[in-house]
Amino acid sequence: MQALRHFLLALQFFSRIPVTGRLAAWMGWSPEMQRASAAHLPGVGWLVGLWAALLLGLMSWLLPDTGLTPLLAAILSTAGTLWLTGGFHEDGLADVADGLGGFVPPERALEIMKDSRIGAYGVMALVMALLTKVVLIAVLLTAMQQFWGPVPIMVLICCIHVLSRFAPLVLMHTLPHVGLAATSKTLHVAGRQLGWKGLLTAALWCLPCFGLLLWLGIYSFVLCLLGAMSLTTWLLQRWFRQRLGGMTGDCLGACQQLNELAMLLASALYLGHLL
Repeated sequence: MQALRHFLLALQFFSRIPVTGRLAAWMGWSPEMQRASAAHLPGVGWLVGLWAALLLGLMSWLLPDTGLTPLLAAILSTAGTLWLTGGFHEDGLADVADGLGGFVPPERALEIMKDSRIGAYGVMALVMALLTKVVLIAVLLTAMQQFWGPVPIMVLICCIHVLSRFAPLVLMHTLPHVGLAATSKTLHVAGRQLGWKGLLTAALWCLPCFGLLLWLGIYSFVLCLLGAMSLTTWLLQRWFRQRLGGMTGDCLGACQQLNELAMLLASALYLGHLL
């Protein structure tokens, strides 16, 4: 029951899915529970991923079959995830780009990252990330539908959403929180390093991804996704340690977004090699 409470807290914090009324009263809240809820971020990824996959498949089926159909389906699917999460992770990516885009001291970078206004680096990062994501999904949809039908691409997109939400927890496990305590919105979630128990909980949420991919016979994509996620997370960990001495909540959002892009790109590159 406690695990379910933690999952509902994660759902409330990391998405726009409402948890209200009697359910919210039963769920309760405490700083300790909020910190423990971070381990269930990949669980939230299942709901976001299923929503993205459903929209992608539904739009591909309903829209007329033209050369632009995969691109439009990818746009609507991505827009659906932005609506469901409130652009929570995308906001972190933009803030990190603003703070670390220029060569400023760590203290100044943290101040820039907490500024609610978006700067030039943030705009460029956000636009390029969304454009790249949409195009890669369209490429995968076009290629995979041609040979395997719509189900594998829907499963792949869902799994990428789940796995990309495991990566920020690796940063929480290995890096200290260095955000400004007076203004940090995520200190009560990421202010303490995630322990092995939390990391194991998150890993258990990810296990069905590999089962689904293996069941569909997409064996090579398992290694492809793991390799892309491991490399991207390791590079970000080194970068944040060097530039900031640790991580902030914005760094976690950027990590999720960049891992999602890395796994989409790796899948497209590998699919190009196969075909």
